[in-house]
Amino acid sequence: MLFSRWFPGVQNIYYQGNKRKQVPTNASSAQLEAFFDCAATLMTQQLQGLALASMQDFTDLIVQPPTSVRAYEHPGFIMRLILDNDRVKFEPEFSDYEAIFMNIFTVMIKAVNLLPRVETKLYSKWPENRNRSTNLRPIILIEVLEKYKKAVKDEIAKETQAPMEHLKLYDKYTDLITKQADRDVEQFLSEEHTFEEVTAEVARYQNLRDEIQFNSRKCVRLGMFEMHCDELIRSLSKRADALCNRIIAKMFKDHQDLNQRLCDEFERISEKALSTPSNTHELMEFKAYVEKVETVDMVEMEGKLIESKNYLAFLIECTNFSPVDIRLNNSVFQWYGRMGEIFEEHRKIVKDKTEQFQEGLKMRCERFIEELEGYAKQAEEFYSYGDLQEVNRYLKKAQALNAKLDMAADKIDQFNAEEEAYGWPTTSYPQRKKIQDALKPYLQLYDMTVEFNTKYRNWMDGIFTKVNPDQVDLDVGNYWRALYKLERTFHDSPNALFITTRIKAKVEEFKEHIPLIQVICNPGLQDRHWEAMSEIAGYSLKPSEDSTVSSYIEMHLEPFLDKFETISETASKEHSLEKAMVKMISEWDGMEFVLLSYRETGTYILSAVDDIQMLLDDHIVKTQTMRGSPFIKPYEKKMRDWEGKLLLVQEILDEWLKVQATWLYLEPIFSSPDIMSQMPEEGRRFTTVDKTWKDLMKCAIQDRHVLTVVMIDKMLEKLKKCNELLELILKGLNEYLEKKRLFFPRFFFLSNDELLEILSETKDPTRVKPHLKKCFEGIASVEFTEVLDITHMKSSEGEVVELITTISTAKARGQVEKWLVELEAAMVSSIRKVIGQAIDAYPKSERINWVREWPGQTVLCVSQAFWTSEVQTAIRNGQQALENYLDQCNDQIDGIVTLVRGKLSKQNRVTLGALVVLDVHARDVLASLVGKCVSDENDFEWLSQLRYYWEEQHLQTKMINAGLRYGYEYLGNTPRLVITPLTDRCYRTLFGALHLHLGGAPEGPAGTGKTETTKDLAKAVAKQCVVFNCSDGLDYLALGKFFKGLLSCGAWACFDEFNRIDLEVLSVVAQQILTIQRGINTGSDILVFEGTELKLNPTCAVFITMNPGYAGRSELPDNLKALFRTVAMMVPDYAMIAEIVLYSCGFVTARPLSVKIVATYRLCSEQLSSQHHYDYGMRAVKSVLTAAGNLKLKYPEENEEILLLRSIIDVNLPKFLSHDLPLFEGITSDLFPGVKLPKPDYNDILESIKIFCKSMNLQMTNFFAEKILQIFEMMIVRHGFMIVGEPFGGKTSAYRVLAAALGDLCEK
Repeated sequence: MLFSRWFPGVQNIYYQGNKRKQVPTNASSAQLEAFFDCAATLMTQQLQGLALASMQDFTDLIVQPPTSVRAYEHPGFIMRLILDNDRVKFEPEFSDYEAIFMNIFTVMIKAVNLLPRVETKLYSKWPENRNRSTNLRPIILIEVLEKYKKAVKDEIAKETQAPMEHLKLYDKYTDLITKQADRDVEQFLSEEHTFEEVTAEVARYQNLRDEIQFNSRKCVRLGMFEMHCDELIRSLSKRADALCNRIIAKMFKDHQDLNQRLCDEFERISEKALSTPSNTHELMEFKAYVEKVETVDMVEMEGKLIESKNYLAFLIECTNFSPVDIRLNNSVFQWYGRMGEIFEEHRKIVKDKTEQFQEGLKMRCERFIEELEGYAKQAEEFYSYGDLQEVNRYLKKAQALNAKLDMAADKIDQFNAEEEAYGWPTTSYPQRKKIQDALKPYLQLYDMTVEFNTKYRNWMDGIFTKVNPDQVDLDVGNYWRALYKLERTFHDSPNALFITTRIKAKVEEFKEHIPLIQVICNPGLQDRHWEAMSEIAGYSLKPSEDSTVSSYIEMHLEPFLDKFETISETASKEHSLEKAMVKMISEWDGMEFVLLSYRETGTYILSAVDDIQMLLDDHIVKTQTMRGSPFIKPYEKKMRDWEGKLLLVQEILDEWLKVQATWLYLEPIFSSPDIMSQMPEEGRRFTTVDKTWKDLMKCAIQDRHVLTVVMIDKMLEKLKKCNELLELILKGLNEYLEKKRLFFPRFFFLSNDELLEILSETKDPTRVKPHLKKCFEGIASVEFTEVLDITHMKSSEGEVVELITTISTAKARGQVEKWLVELEAAMVSSIRKVIGQAIDAYPKSERINWVREWPGQTVLCVSQAFWTSEVQTAIRNGQQALENYLDQCNDQIDGIVTLVRGKLSKQNRVTLGALVVLDVHARDVLASLVGKCVSDENDFEWLSQLRYYWEEQHLQTKMINAGLRYGYEYLGNTPRLVITPLTDRCYRTLFGALHLHLGGAPEGPAGTGKTETTKDLAKAVAKQCVVFNCSDGLDYLALGKFFKGLLSCGAWACFDEFNRIDLEVLSVVAQQILTIQRGINTGSDILVFEGTELKLNPTCAVFITMNPGYAGRSELPDNLKALFRTVAMMVPDYAMIAEIVLYSCGFVTARPLSVKIVATYRLCSEQLSSQHHYDYGMRAVKSVLTAAGNLKLKYPEENEEILLLRSIIDVNLPKFLSHDLPLFEGITSDLFPGVKLPKPDYNDILESIKIFCKSMNLQMTNFFAEKILQIFEMMIVRHGFMIVGEPFGGKTSAYRVLAAALGDLCEK
């Protein structure tokens, strides 16, 4: 338009002006240029205005102003929804609209920039000016353009929301869109379903199709867009229809298959029902079959026919049937209709055939009787036979007749079966048996005669070596006995008797030669035996190739028979020995050593020698027995060689296993370069052994047969040499370890394996960290700098204490024990320094702040030191001062408990828990002093308490007249025992014992705190206390090693269950302890203990605990009893312990709750059944308290009764048997009336349990799931537990499922 109308208009104005002489002429070109510049500016301005107005108009068209009445002037941009494979998309996309709209702005700007300056069109040769463009250049600011563009973009973004919302209407068809429905139908069709389920599925997809077709809006105006959804609706309904058709097609196929099967079945029944039986047996089977079909099969088929009818009724509505299908449908129902006639016809056939077969049976029976008469006549003929030459013919006739009689017996059985089938009485035909009984002796005679004659020829004239004398003797004896019986049978049959007598005489005649046959046919006869017999006879008897028994009989050797028998017997015995030896040797042929490759060493080790050892033991015994036989002489050398070989195998096996056991122990040790460098001599020896071992194994693996392996050159010598070297290595190793232990005595408490593990890590000191806990009471780890200097020690609870000096591990040059000794010294001085600093800081800051600023151990001992000094001051100042101090103590406890109930770090919580326990005891002691009006600091009531004094920069503990220097062993941050009167009494006894340099011996039943009190006293005076569980396998050497460590490092040892040790060992132990005590009493620094000179630390002490009630416990010898002071431990005050522990965990109502715990256990012990695994002692109470403390921490605001009830149930419920559960629930509901427990949330773990039950092929019943959760709850409050129950109760499966589930939760 600009080109066609506006620009020509401008030209026209110029022409008009030119005619009127209103414009400059060519002559004044400068003026003319200025004129055209003005014209260009004017035109540019107009174009600029035009462009801006157009942009504004276009923007207003798209972005309708709020006041606009033109909202629906344009009909809306058409946007179609189309189904693209498995998603719905807009066409065109919103981005396409945006691109087109933005392009319109570009087109507008382009349009106003294309117009030329007017002078270029008026003058064909207007001069070009480089500084000026030939086109007009209206400027549209980029900011203006961007503003319009942004407005349009924002509008499009806003307008997209409505179509997107509209699209959500199709979310309910997601399965169709994503083709999930296809997969669902595929799955559905692959499974078996009832007719109702299939039709319901078809209806579902039909309804879906109809809903999509008729309920969806095909066209809808949404803002600037007009949505056309018809194509999407068409595609979705098509998909639903296709799925529907798939199910119908499958139904159709199933229906046709069912019809075909039914037709085939009807046809098969019909064919069989109308067939003709050929005999009675078939007739009976035939009747039974049709009866079964009528009563069972037809009922089943009627059911299937009804199903077919239902399918047909449904499918007629949905699909078209071909003529073939229609014929098949008709055929099924026609067959069913005809079945009645077929069965009727069958009954007719049965009736006819029954009559026919009955007639036939009568006739066959008559014929059979005639046959039997013929057999009787044949049997009578044998009476007249008496010719010995014709015996073979007689035998054949007798056998033929016997076979006929056997067949007759089968016939009788057949007749009887048919008679039973028709319900007739059965016929027995006794004459058949009579005939067979008469025939039997004749048959036996002829058979025996022929057999004996054949064997007689073979024996007398057959191959001499094939005659078995034992078999000959057996056979002849059998023949003679049988003939003797037959003689008596044939007393009235002279012909048969004649044959019998003749044959018997022949047998008797042969019988006389049997002793000779037994001698000459002995398989054990060798050349030497024949020569001996020839010498006796006086001529050669050695058999030749054509020798026979008859030839020897003709020699008349009877006079020499006695001597021959002796030789023959010897030959037999020698032969049996030879056979036994050959059998033994053959048994070793398959015997091979089992060699397994060992780790990554490239060598092998011997495994599973049990079978070889069994065979070896058996054969050595057999061989030695055989060597003692008087008949072994001919094979003596062979037998000696064989015995030597077996003994060599035994010796090699013993040495081999011995070398292997030691090599397996030493191989990992000497594979550490550190150990090799520290023990060069032993290292060289081990390398020699290692090389020999690998060479021997290389040879053995090539042929594993036992008898081949033992023939390896000098194998025994090599193994013996190895064992000698290994003994030297072990000796050297033990001396090396002893040396290390003497340098750092705490190593005595470690086993050899643990110590070697530490010593093999010399290059990297950080690798020693895991073993520190075994050497120190409280140090679980240390902190290293980059240059491997140690700066801090760390407890297993995570408490960190700075060391007073930095320890350089580099200076130790790989000798672990050197820097460990330094660490021990640094620990003692550091703890001492920290205690000194804490004592200085105590008066300067508030106690509730002070307790959180120092390590747990320091807080406990310093607060007790101040308590001691403050009580002493108060005693001096009189009763009122004591009462005031009691109030102060109560306030201090309240302050600490308030802290415990608030938010605290884990470290502070443990420290304050222990502090509450000690403070409460201190408060109780103070209350008792106030109550007894103590006014003198030397009063026994005060002296009998454990008191702490800071004197001359050292902490001193005192009790009565005994005093102990504080040990400064770092204890970490650990809880403390509740101090009951029993604990106090035990402390006093042990303190007194230590003062007299004796040991302490608490004894009493289980769960009374014997070991724990000893450990807690060690904590009170900061000593390392090593607890050792004794067993009857202990010897004095192991205990001696322990004592060496004890007396060198000044630790305390607590031997638990000491009276389990054997009496013989105890008497030696008494001497060992006595040696230590004497050394302490004499005040010597050096002690010679079991031949070793040791540095004596007088602060060491030995404690023993005993439970006198158990069987199998020794009574301590008197010399041992004298070294200890005994303490009788009784059941402690559970209520007091429970109250203080609950109090230290932050419980407000600790007292009533503690009473409830004790009451629960008392009632349980009285009312519940008695079971081995029920336990209501201190350990059970402790578990409840631990659980309650954990719950209080987790739910600080929860009702305390609920927390305690939850912990009592969690700890006890799992172990009760089902019949005790109602009683237990009764007890808890009485003690906690109205307390309802909230259900714990175990959804995640139950989900995991369900998954793993499925994968392990287990059923997740409610009971099984409950037991798994109980195991989980028990695991939280117990170190270890036992799962008890009958076989197949699910014990193993329960913990396996739990382990898998927890592992899975951890990964998630």
